[in-house]
Amino acid sequence: MTRSRSSAAAFLGVSLSASILLASCTTATPPASPPSGMGGTETISTGLAAPWSVVFHNGTPLVSERDSARVLELAKDGTARAIGTIEGVEAAGEGGLLGMAVDEQGRLYVCSTTAEGNRIERFTITGEPGSLALGQADTILEKVPSASNHNGGRIAFGPDGMLYATTGDAGARNLAQDLNSLGGKILRMTPDGAVPEDNPFSGSLVYSYGHRNPQGLAWAEDGTMFATEFGQNTWDELNVITAGANYGWPTVEGIATAEGFTDPVQQWAPEAASPSGMTQLDGMLYIANLRGQVLRAVPVADPSTSTSYFSAEFGRLRDVTVAPDGALWFLTNNTDGRGNPGAEDDRILAVVP
Repeated sequence: MTRSRSSAAAFLGVSLSASILLASCTTATPPASPPSGMGGTETISTGLAAPWSVVFHNGTPLVSERDSARVLELAKDGTARAIGTIEGVEAAGEGGLLGMAVDEQGRLYVCSTTAEGNRIERFTITGEPGSLALGQADTILEKVPSASNHNGGRIAFGPDGMLYATTGDAGARNLAQDLNSLGGKILRMTPDGAVPEDNPFSGSLVYSYGHRNPQGLAWAEDGTMFATEFGQNTWDELNVITAGANYGWPTVEGIATAEGFTDPVQQWAPEAASPSGMTQLDGMLYIANLRGQVLRAVPVADPSTSTSYFSAEFGRLRDVTVAPDGALWFLTNNTDGRGNPGAEDDRILAVVP
C-alpha cells in the first residue's frame, strides 16, 4: 500500500510541443511506453476493488468503488479508508457507484445506480484527513434511465460552475433521440439540480443528445467542452460538445457527414479504445481506455490526432485526473469482471515528469 516508483514506463511530459516532437520521431506504431528519460510512473495506491472515479477534497484523494458502493479516502502512503457507503446502490453489470465531483464548497457529488434508475446525490464531508466522513445525502437528480450497461455515469463541474452529467441509453437506443428522456444525453444543471435558464431546451436538463454511452468529460482552457463515448461495434468517439447538438446515435456511429448530426473529431475501433475518463492538462486531453488498455493523449490544438502510452502495461484504464500538485493520475480497472487482475490491482498510478 506504500507509494513506489517504476522506471519501466516513461512519459512524454505534459507539453504540446513535446508531444508533437515525439510523434514526429516515431517511425512505426506508437511505443508501448514512452521513451526513457522523460519520466516514469509512481504507484499511489493498490488493492482497490473495481474503482471508477478519483477526485480531490481539499487535497485528499477520494475514490469510488463501483460494486462495494464505498467512497474511500487515501492517506499519503496510499492506504485506503472508507469514509462511507452510499445507500441504495444496486451494482449489476456496469451499474453501481460511478462518477464523483467536488464543488467549490467542498461538497461531494456522486452518481450511482439504484432500483429506480441512476441518480446524483450530494454530501457534505466532515472531519479531517484520516477521519473524513460522509454527511447526509441530498438527492439532486433521480430516475435517470439505467440498466446493466450503458449507464454513462461521469459527472464534472464545468468552467461555468454548472454540473454536467453523462447518461447512457440504458440499452434502449431510441432514448438517445427522445428529448423527453434523460437517457443518452449530456445533462447540464445547477449545483442544486435545477435547470439553468440558458440551457438549449427550455425547462430541460438536456444539453446535448444522440449519445450511446458517454463516459468522459473535460474542458480546454478556452472553455471548449469534450466528451468521450463508447460506440457499438464500429467506432468509439471523441466529440466536441456544443449546446443543443445532436450526435447521431442510433442513426449514425462515428464520422458520417450526415445532415443534422455532429460528427466526432476523432474515432477509434472499440477494441483499440473503449474510452472512459478524461482530463485536460497543458493543452492536452488524456483519455483512459478500457479495452484498448492505453492512456491516449490528444492535443487540443489538433484533436483529430493522438498518441498512445503504456500500451497493455497496466491493463484496463478507467479514469484519469490531475492531482493538486499538477501530476497526472490514472486508475486501473482490472477487477471489474472484464480484466485480468494482478496481485496489486486495482491501482492508482501517477505520471512522474
